[in-house]
Amino acid sequence: MMRSLLAAIGFLTRLPVPADVFDDERAKAASLAWYPLVGLLLGALLSALAWLLRDTPSLLSSGLVVVAWVALTGALHLDGLADSADAWIGGLGDREKTLAIMKDPRCGPAGVVALVLALLLKFAALASLPVVPWSALLLAPLLARAGLTALFLTMPYVRGGGLGTVLTNAPRGTCFVALAITAGLCLLGGWRGLLALAAATLVFGVWRMACLRRLGGFTGDTAGALAEMVEVAVLVVLALR
Repeated sequence: MMRSLLAAIGFLTRLPVPADVFDDERAKAASLAWYPLVGLLLGALLSALAWLLRDTPSLLSSGLVVVAWVALTGALHLDGLADSADAWIGGLGDREKTLAIMKDPRCGPAGVVALVLALLLKFAALASLPVVPWSALLLAPLLARAGLTALFLTMPYVRGGGLGTVLTNAPRGTCFVALAITAGLCLLGGWRGLLALAAATLVFGVWRMACLRRLGGFTGDTAGALAEMVEVAVLVVLALR
């Protein structure tokens, strides 16, 4: 159990974990169920930083929180967002061309624009929220990582030999329990939790449908794009409230 949690932390964040956890295939597969908890851990760290910066001007503190957000995750999902944006536009509706573009390490104009917009919206939303936006910083990464778990449970992984291949063997029952607990935590968050859950569910549903139509499933890049879009959606709806 602990090795699978460490594998999830090591993959989704840049927090140090023992390197040998990645040699355990069972631990890597079981790590999928821990993704929501890793999101909650990330949210707790960001909330702690926001609290430490509570007397800092809101624009500066929001910018520093976004920088820390990127640093803690190693821009893992931002990379997927950029690749997906380039592929969706450059693929022109063709499955094979879309998959090929996603494998290209270069970032095109659409990818750059997607990155700028995502980071800009996160920054603007955080700057519009209270001094220490506890609920937003906890819910956004929690629901984004829960969305990744839900993807592996509800869609085929179409990139043979990709990094996510081992996660297709995750224990489904445990993953469903993790998603149920995530929903329960959102309910405990009151109307903010319900609003965040609704926004995340809508983004998940729309992106899932788009991936099924274009690719017949999902890849690691489209999973990363989902995580970023869920985080942005949750922050924005809570800022608009």
